Parts: sequence; structure tokens; C-alpha cells
Amino acid sequence: SECYRPNAFARIPAPEGETTVNNFERLSFNVGPTLLQWMEQADPATYARIIEADRASVERLGHGNAIAQSYHHTILPLSPSHDQRTQVRWGMADFRHRFGRDPEGMWLPETAANDDTLAILIEEGLSFTILSAKQASRWREGDGPWTLTDDRPLDPRLPYRYIHRDGSGRSLTLFFYDLDIARAIAFERAGSSSEGFIDLFEARADEGKLVHAATDGETYGHHHVFSDLGLAYALFVEAEGRGLEVTNYGTYLEDAEVSHEAAIWRGEGTAWSCSH
Repeated sequence: SECYRPNAFARIPAPEGETTVNNFERLSFNVGPTLLQWMEQADPATYARIIEADRASVERLGHGNAIAQSYHHTILPLSPSHDQRTQVRWGMADFRHRFGRDPEGMWLPETAANDDTLAILIEEGLSFTILSAKQASRWREGDGPWTLTDDRPLDPRLPYRYIHRDGSGRSLTLFFYDLDIARAIAFERAGSSSEGFIDLFEARADEGKLVHAATDGETYGHHHVFSDLGLAYALFVEAEGRGLEVTNYGTYLEDAEVSHEAAIWRGEGTAWSCSH
């Protein structure tokens, strides 16, 4: 009632009266399978709007906004390999059941990952996932020398290829979200102003690059009351007025050249809230 429904039925004021829009049509989003299972019964209208938003984004962009999630909110690197694979497969199966298509990407709970986790995503046929830039240990362009992120941070506006460690050459695209923008939205109430919200993205925009941030869905309406309204105006009015293209990861990847490679910190794993 404070997040999912307000974003599914967001209101934009206009001289001729309010317009109702669906923020999920302009957001890359994931909703956990267990939450969707509950919502389908408890609030079918909101559930239907979330499903419809993915269909609308496929029609508009050729790729859907919805991203799969492992079935339960378990920290995958802390689970045995066979349990991780089960979580991924169940999450993909639930996604197909609800959205009627194969998922292109998967959100990992808390972005928690290690090399084994990413290997499973590759082996299960997924194309991308989203991590915090602090989870990257090193990066390089093409076959050039590796650069440690402690020495020079990577550019989060670029996609990075992660190569399976078995030597097969199979890979997954990693999107590292912009930490500064995410922090401003989550902790500095950047979503309270649609102009200020878009300012954050416009300031970092560059031809051919993707400016993106990852935040909790509860930010828009629960943590920050009415920011669902600012988000609606930002995505449906302000961005277009400034000539910014609102896209999703699958659409961006279709035309992007993934010329950079990244590796993540090895060991038990890292997460967006636990980068060590």
C-alpha cells in the first residue's frame, strides 16, 4: 500500500487533470517470487499492473523491464552450490510462469555474489546481473593490462564482461550501478524533486553510455513518502523533456559493445551492503 501500489498507479498532475501512469513501465525492476505469489492473491490489481508493465516495455523497447530473482531472499554465496543452482532455476521458472518469457537477467539478493554464483548464472543461460562497483576487484579494456579498482575505479556507465573461470570463454555481462546516485536517492532524498532526480543522471550522461542506479523499491513511497510521484514525473515528463532516453538493460545490451572486462573479489563473496 505504500510502495508497490502507488508506483503501479502513480499520479502526474496536468492542467487538464491528473494522469495515472505505471512507474514499472519505465523502471528496470525485480520483485521476489514469494512476494509476487502473495500479491497475486492479496492485491491482484497491483500484481496485474506489474505484469502489464513488463509487456508494455517489451512492446516499447523490444526487451522487458522485469528482471528475475533467485526464488528466496537467501544470500547465495553462503549456500552450497546445489542450493544456489536450485534457487536460480526456481526463480527463472517462476519468472517464466508470471511474465510469459525467458528472463534475460537476474537480481541477486543484496547483490551477493562470488565466482561460483556468477558461474551458475552463466551456466543457466542468463545474460546479465547488477552489482555494486565496490564488488569489482579489477578491470581492463579489451586484452589490455588489468587495473585494480583500488588504484582506479571502473566507469559504472559501461557494461563489463565477466568470463567463466572454467576456460570455456562463456560470459555474463556485469552492470555496476552508480554508487553516488544510489546514495543520493536512498539517503539524501533526491527523489523528492523530479528535477533534482534527473539532474543526477543528466550530469553523468554521455553518448553511448548507460547511467543507472540500484535502490530498494521501498524507497519510493515508504522510506520517502510521495517520492513515487516525483519518480513518475521524472520518468514520464522530465527525462523526455531533456532528451534523455529511458531504457532497460536488455535493450541497451542489444546495441552496446561490451569491450571491457571485470573480475570480482574472490573468497566467500561480497554484497552491496557488505563490500568487504
